[in-house]
Amino acid sequence: MSSKKRNWKPQTALVHGGTLRSGFGETSEAMYLTQGYVYQTAQAAEARFKGEEPGFIYSRYANPTVDMFEKRMCALEGAEDARATASGMAAVTAALLCSVKAGDHIVAARALFGSCRWVVETLAPRYGIEATLVDGTDIANWEKAVRPNTKLFFLESPTNPTLEVVDIAAVAALANSIGARLVVDNVFATPLQQKPLQLGAHIVVYSATKHIDGQGRCLGGVILSDKKWIDENLHDYFRHTGPSLSPFNAWTLLKGLETLPLRVRQQTESAGKIADFLAEQPQIARVIYPGRADHPQAEIVKKQMSGGSTLICLDVKGGKQAAFALQNALDIVLISNNLGDAKSLITHPATTTHKNLSEEARAELGIGPGTLRLSVGLEDTDDLLEDIAQALKGAK
Repeated sequence: MSSKKRNWKPQTALVHGGTLRSGFGETSEAMYLTQGYVYQTAQAAEARFKGEEPGFIYSRYANPTVDMFEKRMCALEGAEDARATASGMAAVTAALLCSVKAGDHIVAARALFGSCRWVVETLAPRYGIEATLVDGTDIANWEKAVRPNTKLFFLESPTNPTLEVVDIAAVAALANSIGARLVVDNVFATPLQQKPLQLGAHIVVYSATKHIDGQGRCLGGVILSDKKWIDENLHDYFRHTGPSLSPFNAWTLLKGLETLPLRVRQQTESAGKIADFLAEQPQIARVIYPGRADHPQAEIVKKQMSGGSTLICLDVKGGKQAAFALQNALDIVLISNNLGDAKSLITHPATTTHKNLSEEARAELGIGPGTLRLSVGLEDTDDLLEDIAQALKGAK
């Protein structure tokens, strides 16, 4: 590939961005399944370790296949640099912990994936890092939580599983005003439908396991930011703690990126139709979908998202028993706690992804006994609607 910078559209960048070809001129990206690299001389090894000569040293630090994935994600996200990780939670944990030290303070939106809340609420305080959780939908709550030692803000938007939307630009402006940084978990929006860096966020993280792979094959994560922050904060943390991505998984994710726009477009279109259908069903007490006018933060959705979502949150009347009955009656839609897959998946957050939260904490987030999270896949929309309709009828 030429090193000439191109102003490619996302669909093109996701096929060609960051490609590094060997002397064989392969069409598909090569998998470099190697741990180490050979140097022509001892002097060359010394120079490379000093950073005086470009090249790879050890695959825990960097690898050609992983490097291609990182560069392609940068092209999509509009980031200067990135580090790929073994999972989404590895990305979240590294992005948070490399940014703070004992005595610092984190403010985070309370509506977080269960493991993310554990990192903020349980893990960080073990190392002397203070944390405050707020209702992230009101910027006043962020302002009230700020302390002299506040160094980091963290949020998901839309949130897991209730699809709350946080005003990223407002939180980023507040972070800038106090010299803090904002980390955004952008998994639910995907890099195609929301651009946190353009909205002012400083760091973006993804579980690449979700839409980026999108076909249930592997784990992965990625952290994106400006080069200065990565060099000064993440580089040494990443190098020495070793959350690196497998080259095989990086290759799989590269293949997933090629079809990401096609998949997300179809999934979002289907999700919008299914959300509208569910909203009309008497057994459903509530539907939350970022593409609908009745979304609690509909105006913010219009301002910062270019599309709806592939996810739907719904509350079934009758609580846990009714929610379980609906899941069990589905034929096409599978019961699984993953999301962003080509297959439609449904889960009961109170007993799966958010089971470790107290009942009070779940209620505070809007997760009730009848709450379900539906991840819409690539099946025919009419088939999915028929499946859901028969399940609702059978679960009465």
